[in-house]
Amino acid sequence: MRSSNPVFSRRGFSRDNGYAGFNAQQPQAGGPAAGTAPYATNPYATNPYAQDAQLGAPAQAPARPGAMTIDDVVSRTAMTLGTVFVTATLAWFLLPVDPANLGKSYGIGIGAALVAFVFAMIQSFKRKASPALILLYAAFEGVFLGVISNAVSTYVSPGVVPQAVLGTMAVFAGVLIAYKMRWIRVTRRFYGFVMAAALGFVLLMAVNLLFAVFGGGDGLGFRSGGLGILFGVIGIILGACFLALDFKQVEDGVTYGAPREESWLAAFGLTMTLVWIYLEFLRLLSILQGDD
Repeated sequence: MRSSNPVFSRRGFSRDNGYAGFNAQQPQAGGPAAGTAPYATNPYATNPYAQDAQLGAPAQAPARPGAMTIDDVVSRTAMTLGTVFVTATLAWFLLPVDPANLGKSYGIGIGAALVAFVFAMIQSFKRKASPALILLYAAFEGVFLGVISNAVSTYVSPGVVPQAVLGTMAVFAGVLIAYKMRWIRVTRRFYGFVMAAALGFVLLMAVNLLFAVFGGGDGLGFRSGGLGILFGVIGIILGACFLALDFKQVEDGVTYGAPREESWLAAFGLTMTLVWIYLEFLRLLSILQGDD
């Protein structure tokens, strides 16, 4: 299963005498790469998800030294999210958003976001995980989040940041429980639906941004009022679906004995998805509180 997360979209796990590595893929515009499904070598190849349906999870490959474990993913994710938190906190206190320096603060935040994007793209096209690149991405992403969160909390909706954090944690916990209980079934149909919905969502937001830039105001109104609330909810739901796909990718990596260093990619992808959900919560709660 290819994840919707750009970190995972070029790689997939497969089983061939244990770990067969990440299959390098060629990226396709607007979606995941085509390639051999990770289940192509198992007994259920004619129905890639029949194994899940019959056994509840893919068969566990024999343990091997240096293979990725859930503990590896948890520890790397904690390091990456910890870096985001530390730099966001520093940006909050060291780059205060006040009327006299509002433009400068926004400029720093946007600049940090662009740098984080560059690091993310470099890592996404590398064949191997680079902890340095991933932590640099997390650091600059944290600066952006610190600035934007401070601005929203100061000028739009005081107290909204803790609510957005709690909402993000709740979505993560809820999706994880639902995935472990097999209430969420990550199938090809599920994947295709999520990718189609995500593509439509991103295209609409891009059109709205263009109208806002060239026409002024809020563009087509997708980020304010009733439409803003609707699209905020859709964005959070999509983020939750991305989490389910990422959990599936991590599960496959552990099952098929991916090397330990690939846990950094799992941490990278989960961090990107959680940042997405947090920003959608921040936007949605700001609209809701602004309408009170």
